[in-house]
Amino acid sequence: MSRVRVHNFTISIDGFGVGEGQSFDEPFGHGGHIMDWFKQTRSFHAMIGDPDGGSEGVDDDFASRWGPGIGVEIMGRNKFAPYSGPWPEGDEWRGWWGEEPPFRTPVFVLTHYPREPLELTGTTFHFIDASPLDALAQARAAAPAADVRIGGGTKTVREFLAADLVDYLHVAIAPTVLGRGERLWDGLEGVERQFDSVIVTSSPTGVTHLVMER
Repeated sequence: MSRVRVHNFTISIDGFGVGEGQSFDEPFGHGGHIMDWFKQTRSFHAMIGDPDGGSEGVDDDFASRWGPGIGVEIMGRNKFAPYSGPWPEGDEWRGWWGEEPPFRTPVFVLTHYPREPLELTGTTFHFIDASPLDALAQARAAAPAADVRIGGGTKTVREFLAADLVDYLHVAIAPTVLGRGERLWDGLEGVERQFDSVIVTSSPTGVTHLVMER
């Protein structure tokens, strides 16, 4: 069976995966700087159309594992849009990634307000109201021979961990304190016993890469 993977999910030293105040301009709220390590990598630069830019090394090695073998992604509503509740009438928001998102796979967006799929270049977003287990079943049906990536946000990753559905978890711990926002580990006491864990540090950025794998 395909594996369920989380890659490049970044938290602060105090465990927050996103800060407060998410908006159209600030998808991570006041904590957007926790992703600076990723934005410096060659893999990120290639993702945004700059194949000659960015750094190599430990951080890029982890960043580059995001895509190979993945056939579908599951993400939470707030990774797609900075608001909750019913979709606004005439809503034209198409995500933060422009007309050609980097996913290039089906993407299942978890929401209590399902809507028609959104087809962009190489990526189709499906908006579903489903439990983690049901969402995983739909994702696997869409890409039966490939792995499933859980893309975030914090609540979604936490729910899939709580449901014991994650096979591979890469958490990047950025050397910063956010103080407020949404924590990853709350309610997951003992989750580490389900995995073998490895820690790798990156001296240029001070990021600690935690890999937990069954």
